[in-house]
Amino acid sequence: MRKRQAKKRPLLPDPKFNDQLVTRFVNMLMWSGKKSIAFKIFYDALDIVEEKKTDDEKTALELWKDGLSNVMPHVEVRSRRVGGATFQIPMPIRADRKISMAMKWLISYSRKRNEKTMAAKLAAEILAASKEEGAAVKKRTDTHKMAEANKAFSHFRF
Repeated sequence: MRKRQAKKRPLLPDPKFNDQLVTRFVNMLMWSGKKSIAFKIFYDALDIVEEKKTDDEKTALELWKDGLSNVMPHVEVRSRRVGGATFQIPMPIRADRKISMAMKWLISYSRKRNEKTMAAKLAAEILAASKEEGAAVKKRTDTHKMAEANKAFSHFRF
């Protein structure tokens, strides 16, 4: 990079749970700068999770965090050219990238579901992820399988 790296700006915690992770998730969920609508969708989704959950000792927010950690990948493959050939090299992922990938996958696979509202779609994907099933968890297992299959090329890592 030619310029210095941009400094990380602090995130304000969300008003209901006082959690920065929730704000980060809502920022990714948001479209066209409509943050209040994104917060409403997220809180409605957590209300739906609260109604549908079978686990009595966990709150909806804890289920969401469990689902997020179940979707988080630990390794990914990156392309690297070595002598005219391109290899897929498995590499460990930084902690903040793990979280953002998990959030992006959870939101994108929620949008692809066919429930009626976005809150219902998100709630269904959160419940599925907390039980270690659903499309977002499948994406994580596929990523891990890809890294496992290309383990032979890990000596090209730098």
